[in-house]
Amino acid sequence: MDSSELLRSVIHTKGVKAVAGELGVSQSLVYKWCQQKESEVGSGAENPLDRVKKIVEFTGDTQPIHWLCQSVDGFFIENPVRKEEQSAPVLMATQALLAEFSELLGAVSRSYENDGQIDASEADQIRVEWEQLKTAAEHFVVACEKGVYQTVS
Repeated sequence: MDSSELLRSVIHTKGVKAVAGELGVSQSLVYKWCQQKESEVGSGAENPLDRVKKIVEFTGDTQPIHWLCQSVDGFFIENPVRKEEQSAPVLMATQALLAEFSELLGAVSRSYENDGQIDASEADQIRVEWEQLKTAAEHFVVACEKGVYQTVS
């Protein structure tokens, strides 16, 4: 599904007029977002989803996606398997995953042992460790799903 189809489906639930009013844009612009842009002179307009995607592709930085996911109480994890993980034995990959978990526990312990509470800056560090653990776990699971740790007989 491309971005215009997705927007068309999502916007349909509330209606173009309501979405345009909420966003403070014209109804015609919202209609254009929902049309597939076939070429540079096509009838569709570059929609917000395409723009965010371009920002991430251009900068190579996924922070806008992380922010967007967190703002709707979700999270984003990239799932490509890195080349070094593909050749790592399953035991080493498992140990790396446990090391990430250990780093998370360490961040929680250090934060709490100082004064018996976790303040905002400590919570931010815990969030960083948690995101790294989720990413490592997703890489491991994807590698398993792709058969990276299977032996060929």
